[in-house]
Amino acid sequence: MFLAIDAGNSNVVFALYDEKTQKWTNQFRLETKTERLISQLSKKVPLYFLEHDIHPKDIELIGFSSVVPEIQDTIQQFCENFFGKKAYVISAKSYKKLPVVARRPNEIGTDLMCNVMAAWEKFHQPFIVVDFGTALTFTVVDEKGQVLGVNIVPGLQTAIKALFMNTSKLPEVSLEFPKSAIGQDTIHAIQAGILHGYTGLVKGMLQTIRNEKPLPFKIIATGGLSAILTTLRDEFEEIDRYLTLDGIRLITQINQA
Repeated sequence: MFLAIDAGNSNVVFALYDEKTQKWTNQFRLETKTERLISQLSKKVPLYFLEHDIHPKDIELIGFSSVVPEIQDTIQQFCENFFGKKAYVISAKSYKKLPVVARRPNEIGTDLMCNVMAAWEKFHQPFIVVDFGTALTFTVVDEKGQVLGVNIVPGLQTAIKALFMNTSKLPEVSLEFPKSAIGQDTIHAIQAGILHGYTGLVKGMLQTIRNEKPLPFKIIATGGLSAILTTLRDEFEEIDRYLTLDGIRLITQINQA
């Protein structure tokens, strides 16, 4: 089995890929917060494997993408201790063997390059990946597999937390799409403002990119919050929540072949 580890700013995702069925069979996540990560790794990961009757030796290859440098050594050490093997850490050096190209490889996050690699392998045409994570990103790729650029704005959950933490009276609310765009109370007002507002943001960003680069872009959504904005479903030709994980798998296999 292949183990993908995707360390983001909010969560560290562990996912298992069965080469025989060519499917992601198991997935779980831990909080990225460094002060709790060590205890979570030592307790929750072994317990998960035990409960699902998976032996650490069943893991043949580990690919690791991280946008949080300070936890990298911790996870690497855990992999060596628990699985008995090192994780392949995706970095700018990993991109040399890929069929996709980044103009500034040291500046683009490994998670975004994983998205690019997986989408290119799947479609082989110009595309824009909209990744709904801690940050909301738009990665633009041309017909040659070259990353033209990336746009970054705060993610949905990040925007709500910013309101909660920087105002005295506004509460932290759940990400539930309201029936109306006109808020009737405080919670409704925040949900309407964020969710309907981000709907307009995404549509406007995609249109602006198309106006600047009139290519036949395929629009792909990914990320844990990609299904929240139901008003955007017609904008996306595909919603693939496994895109980053597939990219981790492909980049690791290419570099470890």
